[in-house]
Amino acid sequence: MRKFLLAAIILVIGITFIARLSYLQIFSFSPNQVMEDPAIKAIYDYPERGYIFDRKGELLVANQPAYDVMVIPREVQSLDTLEFCSLLGIDKKTFKSQLAKARVYSPRLPSVLVPQLSKKDYARLQEKMRRFQGFYIQKRSLRYYDTDSGANVLGYIAEVNARDLQNNPQYIAGELIGRTGIEKQYEHILRGHKGVKYIQKDRFNRDIGPYKDGLLDTLPTQGREITVTLDKALQEYGEKLMVGKRGGIAALEPSTGEILALISGPTYDPSLLIGRDRSRNYSKLHYDSIAKPTWDRSILAEPSPGSPFKIINALIALQEGVITPATTIPCYNGFYVGNKKRGCHCGGGMRDLNVGTFKSCNAYFAVAFRKIYDKYKTTAEGMDVWEEHVKSFGLGTYLGYDLPTGRPGRVPSKEYYDRVYGKNRWASSYIISNSIGQGEIATTPIQLANMTAAIANKGHYYTPHILKEIEGEPIDFPEYTTPKHTTIDKKHFDGVVQAMADVYEHGTARWLQVRDITMAGKTGTVENFTRIDGVRTQLTDHSVFIAFAPVENPKIAIAVYIENGYFGSRYAGHIASLMIEKYIKGEITRTDLEKRMLEKTLEAEYAKPYSGQPFKINERVW
Repeated sequence: MRKFLLAAIILVIGITFIARLSYLQIFSFSPNQVMEDPAIKAIYDYPERGYIFDRKGELLVANQPAYDVMVIPREVQSLDTLEFCSLLGIDKKTFKSQLAKARVYSPRLPSVLVPQLSKKDYARLQEKMRRFQGFYIQKRSLRYYDTDSGANVLGYIAEVNARDLQNNPQYIAGELIGRTGIEKQYEHILRGHKGVKYIQKDRFNRDIGPYKDGLLDTLPTQGREITVTLDKALQEYGEKLMVGKRGGIAALEPSTGEILALISGPTYDPSLLIGRDRSRNYSKLHYDSIAKPTWDRSILAEPSPGSPFKIINALIALQEGVITPATTIPCYNGFYVGNKKRGCHCGGGMRDLNVGTFKSCNAYFAVAFRKIYDKYKTTAEGMDVWEEHVKSFGLGTYLGYDLPTGRPGRVPSKEYYDRVYGKNRWASSYIISNSIGQGEIATTPIQLANMTAAIANKGHYYTPHILKEIEGEPIDFPEYTTPKHTTIDKKHFDGVVQAMADVYEHGTARWLQVRDITMAGKTGTVENFTRIDGVRTQLTDHSVFIAFAPVENPKIAIAVYIENGYFGSRYAGHIASLMIEKYIKGEITRTDLEKRMLEKTLEAEYAKPYSGQPFKINERVW
């Protein structure tokens, strides 16, 4: 009996021991536990990021191979530092600095020592790396751009920093992350998932093969491809037109809110921010505090909208019933506020909605603006109504588009003016500049484009967005497919749209017409001030233009803002008309306008404040 009892005890203990070992080795192992084992080395296999295509299936962003020199600090043995640095193309100081950073991150885990070697450098290094213990070469993919445009909207990728690692535990040092634009906004789609191989090491720290025969190894999963709403040809063409000019352009499809082009000038080739020179190139671009090529003017610049905002005031006045399209208002080459006369360039005379719009009469819109406030008992009450109408066009907000940055613009409120003038101590005459799009109102180019799309749709718009498809499947996000309605009744838009069409037919943009395309637009001229040696100094006006086409079935709505571009049709109007023709026809017939825009620059205007010499403003240069 004792023999059986002893055997049973031994058997139970054996089974328990085997079961425990099996559990530990098969069921309870996690990657984190494996990584804590000093006898196991993890080698990561980074996935390719998802490709990015334009709305027509044209390639925008793909991948290209690159090679990183990795280091595991605790495995580094004595080496010929000078020889190693020579092979890597770095100096000894950089080598020591990078190695110290790697030790701080983790002495056991791999870190990037030298990123993004070229194929040539990789070929030279590969056969010699075995001489340098603790270092190895890891293949990864970098972005390849099949376009030299769109840097501001496509964005760029860069290595994760300490903050990224803290906020995103799934990343490890040396990984790449979307830093701006589409790359940042849709990082979770484009990134993919990295694979890993676990290597068993012996007591002499030598590799002896896959850990557990590769049972815990995983393969990388490539990021998903996306199709964006951009039109590659339109984006590239717009950036050519913007050479030598500063400003922002936003173009939308009114029926969907899809962003067709988002242009900031000056810009840069997106390929500058890949490879080993990325950091140097970025510093050069980022610290250019004058031209600001990394500052996206299409969604960050907040100038006054100028005369395009007159359209909104006209619609509000119609909705409030204080004017009709036939209402006439006299212009005496300007209008009076108290004893002070404000100028007007329309030539004077009786103005109704149509003539007042296509001649851009300041007096007409100033009187219409005051009528809105005069309808109510107090100015503050009128202000509340006006503000609600204005904001219904998406002004004064971030709009909700799917880009990771932007500015809200500004729609002033009664609280704003109470702070400026004192509570209830102001009247409509104090804020009359808002009637012509100056004063305290401020808009971004994408807000102006969205406002134009709402007018083209006669009272509604769709939230602007950049994502169109994921892996060939159209997006179906309610926030982008549900229309947002303005506070203006549809019946009030017909007269305004006709007036905007007459801007091209008879008005301030009549020489910008394009054969076989009906366009509706509005020119704008915005006063421009800066400080020179502490003194507020006026510079040449900004040029602003909004338009949509064709009038009867709008396919594109566009807003163009050109710094120091003088009146609206001089630069902004040219560019808007050319881009509309490019999008609708695919070719340019107004080669006279195109030649002018490709040849003319505003560099002389931008140099004036820094010249130290007296200068004139609003000079006619052609």
